[in-house]
Formats: sequence, C-alpha cells, structure tokens
Amino acid sequence: MKQAKPSAASALQNAISLAESLKLNSVSELLPEILNRAQQQNISYTRLVSEILKKELDARLEKRVVRSLKRSKIGTVEDLDTFDFSIRPQLHQHIIRELCECRFIEEKRNILCLGKPGLGKSRIAKTIARAACLAGYSVLFVNTAKMLEDIHDSNADGTYTKAMQRYTKPSLLVADEFGYEPFDKNANKYLFRLVSARHKTGSIILTSNTGFSRWKTLFSTEAAAAATVDRLVDQATILRFTGKSCRTVDKVYGAKLED
Repeated sequence: MKQAKPSAASALQNAISLAESLKLNSVSELLPEILNRAQQQNISYTRLVSEILKKELDARLEKRVVRSLKRSKIGTVEDLDTFDFSIRPQLHQHIIRELCECRFIEEKRNILCLGKPGLGKSRIAKTIARAACLAGYSVLFVNTAKMLEDIHDSNADGTYTKAMQRYTKPSLLVADEFGYEPFDKNANKYLFRLVSARHKTGSIILTSNTGFSRWKTLFSTEAAAAATVDRLVDQATILRFTGKSCRTVDKVYGAKLED
C-alpha cells in the first residue's frame, strides 16, 4: 500500500521545524511569506535558496549590530545631519563623515577632540563610535575617570588583568572627559599602561576640555605626561572645537548672579 504524500501544509511545517532546529530563526518566521511569493512570481530554486539565506544573514547582522550598540554603552546618538557645523568654524563636515568610514580604526590611529565644554565633542565622538558599531567593530564608551577608578579597584579583588582586557580588547575605546580633573600617581600609571597597550593595536577617541598646553598639568610628573601624550598623539587626527556653547539655561529664578 502506497503511503500518502504529505500535504503542502505539513511539508511547510516540517521545513519550519527543521529551520528552528538549525536555529535559523528568521527563516522559520519568514518561510511561509517567502515561499508564497516564490510560487506567485515563479522564482527559480537557486534564487529562492539565495533569498532565504540572505534573509537569515541580514537578520543576524542586524541583531549583531543591536548587541554591539548595547555593549558599547554610547547611549543615544543624535543624527549628524542635525549638527550645526556653521557655529564650529574649525570643524568641517566632510572630515567627520570621512572619519565615520572608520579607516582610522583599520590604521590603529586615534582621534583627539579638544575644546571648551558644550561645543559638541562628546556628540561627535558618539557619532563616529556608532558608525564603527554599524561597520562591525567592537566599541566601548567610557568616562575616563571612572575607567581609571575601575582599573585601580580591580587590584583589590584580583581582577586587574580582566579589567585591563575590558579596555584594551575593543577595536575602539572612547575615553570621554579626559583630564576633567588631574590624575594622581595611580591614575598616571594605569593610564600610561592602557595607552601603551593600545598604541598601534587599537584606536582611541578622546574628548578633553583642555588643550595640549595644559595637559602636562594633569599628570603627577612631566615625564609621565610626555610618555602618555606622545603615544596618544602619534599619527592622531586632532579635531579642535571652537565657538559658543550649545548649552543654554531653561529658566532663571531670583536675582541675577554675578559673573
């Protein structure tokens, strides 16, 4: 006695189950839609298989980017098109867009964003960092002082090596608010070790409210400053932010404060 051929519905369900077993989650979800369109448009088997695999690949890449953005800790990033370059006379839009192509990461070079508070340094740093995530690079955004405190504290619980790896492993490390306050002797040591470990092996984007002329005052010794800064600026792209601050006061109550 001949066995009955499986129905189209059962064959489809079997294909979906197989896709789920192989962890082809997007294929299992989109298979009915893809097969229906293939039947209506008389798509070839080769094209059908190619389309199914591309859907799965696109979905995995999208999930990978979402995970990468979450791990990077860059938070919300405003669109570059809304940045007012007209009030930043020394900052050119085409240069920022070129940096968003991320060739500097391939070349293991740094970017130093220098200027007074409120000029958009962190915003531009986050814009470039987001572009790096979308391009498939590993990224980590940190507050410089907190990072150095974390490395210092790791000595107490024996996790120093792991802590250093956390900041040396990403393809791109964004060190925000560099030099907000002077570095003590321990911070000097950890910063030098970190910068040395990443020198020509991984890129750093650094934002600082102070220029080079004042950087030596941030370190405990001139020798520590020279050794660290020399590695940071080696073949780096320097972005100087000038102009008026974008930050404004919403409301003022009471008498006017003296300047």
